Amino acid sequence: MKWKQQIFGMKAYQPGKPMEEVKKEFGLEEVVKLASNENPYGFSPKVKAFLNGDDTNHAIYPDGYAQNLRTAVANHLNVAEKQLLFGNGSDDLIAIVTRALLYPGVNTVMATPSFSQYQHNAEIEGAEVRQVPLKDGKHDLDAMLAAIDEKTSIVWVCNPNNPTGTIVNDEELQNFIEKVPSDVLIVLDEAYFEYVNSPEYKDTLHYVNEYPNVLIMRTFSKAYGLASFRVGYAIGNEGIIAKLDPVRAPFNNTVLSHKVAIIALQDQAFIEECKTKNEEGKKQYSAFCEKHGLNIYPSQTNFVLFEVKADSDVVFTEMMKRGFIIRSGNALSSPGYIRVTIGTEEQNDKFLSLLEEVLIEQGVFA
Repeated sequence: MKWKQQIFGMKAYQPGKPMEEVKKEFGLEEVVKLASNENPYGFSPKVKAFLNGDDTNHAIYPDGYAQNLRTAVANHLNVAEKQLLFGNGSDDLIAIVTRALLYPGVNTVMATPSFSQYQHNAEIEGAEVRQVPLKDGKHDLDAMLAAIDEKTSIVWVCNPNNPTGTIVNDEELQNFIEKVPSDVLIVLDEAYFEYVNSPEYKDTLHYVNEYPNVLIMRTFSKAYGLASFRVGYAIGNEGIIAKLDPVRAPFNNTVLSHKVAIIALQDQAFIEECKTKNEEGKKQYSAFCEKHGLNIYPSQTNFVLFEVKADSDVVFTEMMKRGFIIRSGNALSSPGYIRVTIGTEEQNDKFLSLLEEVLIEQGVFA
């Protein structure tokens, strides 16, 4: 077989363990998954009502152009329909962008640790990956600019960043965009956009009109609670979208995913309610870390990355035994830390109580 050389030794994306598997392995009746940053409150009641009465014909192909969803999103964002590209989640969009712009001989610049799929897809395409370490948990934009040269094709800014939850503020971002060469695509990955509450973080949509090399990615998987429906979208200059669209698979969303995303978009009150509850949950984790002297990154997302002063894998396993699936910092290039999705108030209370128990066992607390 004539395999691409770059895939040798490459590992597939490793999601958290399925809940049913954890129940079976540890003999548990109930398991709470706080590993993948899903919305603990699910999706809008309007979506649930629609699904209860849905009569979609699943025997026919979906509209590959996603016209109805395209119109709804364009109206919601006040952008032109031709400025949108839809993907089977943001992962699909990342693959489309890298397939279109990366190849042997060019490079791509990104922060580390950040979302792993930037590097993964770049390596598949044979491009050089230039990773710039975070500075105090944030993108080091000056160092990223210094890493860009005449062979750079894409620079990635995960904002808010995964796994730290930190943001690049508007002033910093604008200064960065102005300095990036016009032939380098700037991808702003805003998967957690709806959760941000910092006044220093401004809506970035104006950049796609002011700078033709800016592409914004957002998703229905996080705040909208539609992770299993797999709908991500990108906003950009019409010229960029026209170049990327032929790379997209013909039917990369389903009929049902188009419908539920439109309905979810209409219930912004639900999004605001989830955002408010998320802020309260965030305070629970901040208070725990302050009480125990643990570093926690200032998150603008629905997850927190914080210090445990113990082996992250051990804490991960011990919490799983107790019915909570989280992410070990070792898997996120953040040893000694864990990343936890902010759950409901009750889930957070129980989790933190059990975590305290684990850290006492590990000798972290007296």
